[in-house]
Amino acid sequence: MRTTFPTTTSAAEKGAAAQEYAARGWTVAETANGLCLITDDEVSAIEITGEMAGEVRRFLRANNLSGPVIEIPGQERREIHLVTGVRKAAMAIEAMREAGVIVHTDGASIPLPPTQLAAGSASWGVAPGEARWVPPVVALGAAVRAAATRKRATLTVAC
Repeated sequence: MRTTFPTTTSAAEKGAAAQEYAARGWTVAETANGLCLITDDEVSAIEITGEMAGEVRRFLRANNLSGPVIEIPGQERREIHLVTGVRKAAMAIEAMREAGVIVHTDGASIPLPPTQLAAGSASWGVAPGEARWVPPVVALGAAVRAAATRKRATLTVAC
């Protein structure tokens, strides 16, 4: 079984990206395909797919809450939002999981650009340098709740 993918990313590009991420205080591991963020008490990740990903992104942008977002290539929209504050947000995390969101914490490995994946390269939807902050997980919880409420309202009206 093949676990690595051909990459056009040079060692210099990967090295520069690793230095930039380390300067932000992120724990980064190098893999055969690129770089991975190792989640910890400081930075974790919220993975959202499909239509909800678009709704969440719009909510965050409209409320000036956007932070770094990694876009994962594939048939379905898949975004990974970097967040802080997971240790103090058990209720928000549980509510997001109930809404179908994946919460990556405690040493989970997240592909960082320019990591090469089966369907293409991970890329920044909102780069860390473009974001004003890494938002707290409760901000993503509010966005997910708003998206889920909107979806329920649409389903109710359609019936």
